Amino acid sequence: MPRVAVFRKEHFNAAHRLHNPNWSDEKNTRVYGKCNNPNYHGHNYELIVRVVGPIDAETGYVLDMKVLGDLIKAQVTDRFDHKNLNLDTAEFADLNPSAENIAIVIYNRLRSHLPETLDLSIKLYETERNFVEYPA
Repeated sequence: MPRVAVFRKEHFNAAHRLHNPNWSDEKNTRVYGKCNNPNYHGHNYELIVRVVGPIDAETGYVLDMKVLGDLIKAQVTDRFDHKNLNLDTAEFADLNPSAENIAIVIYNRLRSHLPETLDLSIKLYETERNFVEYPA
């Protein structure tokens, strides 16, 4: 049975600070630079969710894109959009909100809501030139 990839692109804005509390201020500044600003900084994140699976014979869909869009809204954008990830979200209370960690959190929030027959991957653009993909 052929498998097809479908994609949904979404957008959210969020602030964060990259900081390791086990390090000195000097080391945090050296490693994270401007991203360690104690007053935080923000990004306009672009999220691309990729779902791969067989085409349903009855619907012609891998997954109804309205269902996928609603899932992303409920599990990601409603939760993270216009938030300070460090201060306003439970997921990043003890987890450094790097793009890598954000992508893994998004993956985990979506994965449990999709059938096991579907593969999931996340591409997250922090800037136009910097992005991550999970799983790799």
